[in-house]
Amino acid sequence: MAEEIVNRVAQSKLQVFDLEDYYPVGERTVLDIKDWLWEELILKEKEFRSLADTHDWEQYKDAYVALNCSTDAIVPGWAYMLLVSKLQPYAKQVVVGTLEDLETSLYQSILANLDVSPFQDKPVIIKGCSHKPVPQNAYLQAMLKIQPVAKSVMYGEACSAVPLYKKK
Repeated sequence: MAEEIVNRVAQSKLQVFDLEDYYPVGERTVLDIKDWLWEELILKEKEFRSLADTHDWEQYKDAYVALNCSTDAIVPGWAYMLLVSKLQPYAKQVVVGTLEDLETSLYQSILANLDVSPFQDKPVIIKGCSHKPVPQNAYLQAMLKIQPVAKSVMYGEACSAVPLYKKK
């Protein structure tokens, strides 16, 4: 008679925390303002304001937007603030930076408001593999949020977890 295969992971008290479960749905886009600058380097206020006034902002409806300038131009702070004022009625969130900066900001907001009480005094594994663009900083933020309540924290998959913390 063959022995029954027992899934010990499913029977354990191990809690899996998967950051992909918290990935906010929505389009991500970068608005690179280099083309809005004279010779891609110098911001001329009148022309910049004119471009901002005539730009199609509705295309960012319900999107997450990263504002940046991919050249070495010095962009004054008010320029990004002006663009945010135009994006505000449409975009879900706006950051200055890269798409990774945007993802980090999204996860920072999500994790700041996350109820971690289900992980109280339990062994937790922060799942390591993801198919969505979960930024490295999100894993660090998850560790900071979960460690104070968990009995232990590991990283990876249940079959090959790396221990990170164990409450003394």
